[in-house]
Amino acid sequence: MEYNFNEIEKKWQNYWKENNVYKVKEDESKPKFYVLDMFPYPSGAGLHVGHPLGYIASDIFARYKRLKGFNVLHPMGYDAYGLPAEQYAIQTGQHPAITTEKNIRRYREQLDKIGFSFDWSREVRTCAPDYYKWTQWAFIKMFESYYCYDAQQARPIAELIEVFELQGTNKLNIACTENMSFTAEEWKAKTEKEKQETLMNYRIAYLADTMVNWCPKLGTVLANDEVQDGVSIRGGYPVEQRKMKQWSLRVSAYAQRLLDNLEKLDWTESLKETQRNWIGRSEGAEMDFSVKNSDLNIKIFTTRADTVYGVTFMVLAPESEYVAQLVTPERSAEVDAYLEQTKKRTERERIADRKVTGVFSGSYAINPISKQEIPVWISDYVLAGYGTGAIMAVPAHDSRDYAFAKHFNLQIIPLIEGADVSEESFDAKEGIMINSPQQFNHTENCLILNGLDVKEAIAKTKKYIEENGIGKVKVNFRLRDAIFSRQRYWGEPFPIYYKDGMPYAVDEKDLPVELPEVDKFLPTETGEPPLGRAKNWTYEEKRRQ
Repeated sequence: MEYNFNEIEKKWQNYWKENNVYKVKEDESKPKFYVLDMFPYPSGAGLHVGHPLGYIASDIFARYKRLKGFNVLHPMGYDAYGLPAEQYAIQTGQHPAITTEKNIRRYREQLDKIGFSFDWSREVRTCAPDYYKWTQWAFIKMFESYYCYDAQQARPIAELIEVFELQGTNKLNIACTENMSFTAEEWKAKTEKEKQETLMNYRIAYLADTMVNWCPKLGTVLANDEVQDGVSIRGGYPVEQRKMKQWSLRVSAYAQRLLDNLEKLDWTESLKETQRNWIGRSEGAEMDFSVKNSDLNIKIFTTRADTVYGVTFMVLAPESEYVAQLVTPERSAEVDAYLEQTKKRTERERIADRKVTGVFSGSYAINPISKQEIPVWISDYVLAGYGTGAIMAVPAHDSRDYAFAKHFNLQIIPLIEGADVSEESFDAKEGIMINSPQQFNHTENCLILNGLDVKEAIAKTKKYIEENGIGKVKVNFRLRDAIFSRQRYWGEPFPIYYKDGMPYAVDEKDLPVELPEVDKFLPTETGEPPLGRAKNWTYEEKRRQ
């Protein structure tokens, strides 16, 4: 007898639909189990093979758990906002809402034909106002909060304002973009705009100038995984590094809490270690290197303060704010050419590529301990987002510094007994210290590390740095604040309005803030995002209606 799969599939899929077989209700008598798939982007004519490849596996597992007596929640939805859906709409000359709705219907038809056990009564569409009302609500909560290290939690910004009124910044242990110091009287003397600018330094959702992957042709910022070999994956358009004002989320404030709570998770040790490396906690010292013939100080962070006598040059990230202040006139043309070149490379590409490139700034810094003059270079192997965007280079004991020094014929001074640096750097983190400080001019209060092992030398150097006002001991994290970018049309608007150039949160009762109509879904002729085309789209006007 022939197996008529078309007839059988149709019969049972209709039965499942008519009888709501996969609709889930709360049932306290059963153990709960949640199976969540990655929502597809409805940005094309239909599903691609990668969608069912993942969904089939999770559907098998969901069915298995039901048969084992679990009350299984297995929903589905659509990641319907974003650049892919918008680009598809632009290419087809239709409104994104129309193409998205059309694609969703096609996706649903295909998903149903495959026979997945989704509970469609719980469908999520990220472009639906009743959904993004809550993402806007969450954004407001983050905008109206700061992070307190003592409490290890987010607290209302109104509470921080009260503290400022009473004691200024005295004894505060809170997350911030830069350390500020002011009294209660100084706070009260600030104008409303100055107060808002100060609060921006502490908000969990905040505005800041950030280096991003900017694609002029697409008119938007792209994530690292949307860029390859200097061009956008979608369209193949040139992408450059550009500093732009962006909304960011102060994820870095939670770094230690994330690290501590990893131990409470029932995960494999290898997965936990991956997360630890992503968070990237490092203990070290922050030091100031003064610039020769200048009032400028270059702040660096190092986990190996003991190697300060092996510093033979400094390196700045191309995006560092120090670059413009340090480049001498005779070096400016060469530096400008190099900066233009590095704009085309993402941070991920720079980390992966071991090719040595760089340019001399023309300036020299002073080692705060040895008092030696060292040249300041610019290279894309240093990233602006980690530490201070400037490093003290110790080529004898760091592989990338070593490659740079060899390439540009810079001095290499070994600091650990038995270190052979004739062919490669000596990256061991243990051994007996040598070469300090005989080769340098020094005073009676000099730091002597010879004969100490590395751990002892690190501790002694940290103490010396703090006692002599050269810097401070500090904990650093690789984890960075998340950029919450928004340049295009097809996405939930920020629930923010502006007064005197400063952002204020929309009242929660006025959510959701819905998208306005625009004549085109492209940036304006003056470079503003598509929302700049909106007519009479103001919060005050909405409140009067």
